[in-house]
Amino acid sequence: MSKSGGINRAYGRSLGAKLTFAFLHGLLVALCIWLAFGPIDWINTPRAQLLCVCVIVYFLRHLITLFVLLKRQVQLSEVFGLVLFFCIFEVGFVLLGSGEILGGTAALSWIDAVAFGLFLIGSALNSVSELQRWIWKKRRSSKGLCYTEGLFAYSLHINYFGDAVLFTGWAILTASLIASAVPLFVISGFVFFHIPPLDQYLEERYGDSFNAYAAKTAKFVPFLY
Repeated sequence: MSKSGGINRAYGRSLGAKLTFAFLHGLLVALCIWLAFGPIDWINTPRAQLLCVCVIVYFLRHLITLFVLLKRQVQLSEVFGLVLFFCIFEVGFVLLGSGEILGGTAALSWIDAVAFGLFLIGSALNSVSELQRWIWKKRRSSKGLCYTEGLFAYSLHINYFGDAVLFTGWAILTASLIASAVPLFVISGFVFFHIPPLDQYLEERYGDSFNAYAAKTAKFVPFLY
């Protein structure tokens, strides 16, 4: 099975697509930096700037994922679709946080400190778990085996759970209920679209070892689901 959850799981460098992805995403980041730190005087400039910091962190993690961790093929159709999605939440969140769209937002408070903490925790869960798996897979003794260690010992898809946490925190930072549509969309996509076919793919690839791992490990939320 080369595809699962709408994603091509076949191995391949696809360097051109990855470079295109990085370039287009970089343009979005540059736009966000200009919006948040440029000459425009927003209603809530500090919130817009904090949201832009999230954009920069996400972009740096994306570069590591693209050029270090990601071994599967990346297709241009996937690139353009994700760039559009990135534009909606990266640029959209900065504009929402600026207060211009809704005519104002709350001043930064302890709630935003918690939200930024969620963003950082989610980012760490995703990146650290992926790095742990990448290091493990580089060992010759790991070839053909199902990875069940590190943070993945707590959830079959701890990397997806990390994304759910970071997008929740990121949306809270906008101080707008409109932004809640993004984490809801992301979580629904993982639970109903990406995870079921990915589990099927992993079962076909690893057989009984994956089934044993799945039987004793939470699917998405550690210790709960």
